[in-house]
Amino acid sequence: MNKRFVGVLLFAFVVASGASLLLYRLLINRPATTKAAAPVTTKVVLAARDLEVGTVLKEEDIKLSDWPGVIPAGAVLKMQDVVGRGVTTTIYAKEPLIESRLAPKGAGGGLASMIPPGMRAVAIRVNDVVGVAGFVVPGMRVDVLISGNKPGGDGSLGQITKTLLQNIEVLSAGQDFKKDAEGKPVLVQVVNLLVTPEQAEQLSLASNMTTIQLVLRNPLDRDLSKTAGTAVRQLFDGTKLKASSDEQPPAPRRVERVMPMPAPRVTMPAEKEKPFVMEIISGTRKSEATFNNPGGSGK
Repeated sequence: MNKRFVGVLLFAFVVASGASLLLYRLLINRPATTKAAAPVTTKVVLAARDLEVGTVLKEEDIKLSDWPGVIPAGAVLKMQDVVGRGVTTTIYAKEPLIESRLAPKGAGGGLASMIPPGMRAVAIRVNDVVGVAGFVVPGMRVDVLISGNKPGGDGSLGQITKTLLQNIEVLSAGQDFKKDAEGKPVLVQVVNLLVTPEQAEQLSLASNMTTIQLVLRNPLDRDLSKTAGTAVRQLFDGTKLKASSDEQPPAPRRVERVMPMPAPRVTMPAEKEKPFVMEIISGTRKSEATFNNPGGSGK
């Protein structure tokens, strides 16, 4: 064998061995890789199954489980804090229970637990027309129209229809207070509207004194329209009522200050001058003679 070729092989072997030894030492002296920290978990109350609106929670409806990462705002951490409380919005299985989605303690379940503080639920009798052919279902938004004769108004206008309330939430339809995502029509006789105490008074009076009609609106449309209403006469002559917000207040009546009339001057009649009387004595006879004295003093 050629000696030169053998020398090249030996040189290559020595270089490879040195490189391997150097690489081995580098791998041994490399600092150990830091192990990833285990995620921090917290015990949170979760729903054990799908919970419908109005459900009164029991121990079998919930469970305490580890929740990794950041705890949702308002999450319940103790099971005893939710047992016996009502569900106000649908909660799905394995979803954390949030305080804002549960009724207050002692409120129970059902429709009453869904009424926010400061609000009221008012029942309105409807039919297939008033109830917009059954499409007034829980969760929808409606306007309330009233029709009747305006007290003290112009009788020639006939009945007037006017928008009483706008953007009112339907709390329940009949005995169903669960929100239907599909919005299926349900023919009922009574719907409950979520209103303020002042609006509740207006609806109570309107239901007894006028005819009520519900108008369905888009739940995302929150704008309030200003309308003046419509009268029967306007359907024929094409005129419009003036919006109440545009009506100008009656001009204050001008009260003219009347100066008191001076008391009439009473002219006293001039004192009538007494006539001049002359007494004439003639012997035993006595007589009187009268003379006018226009300018004299009578002397």
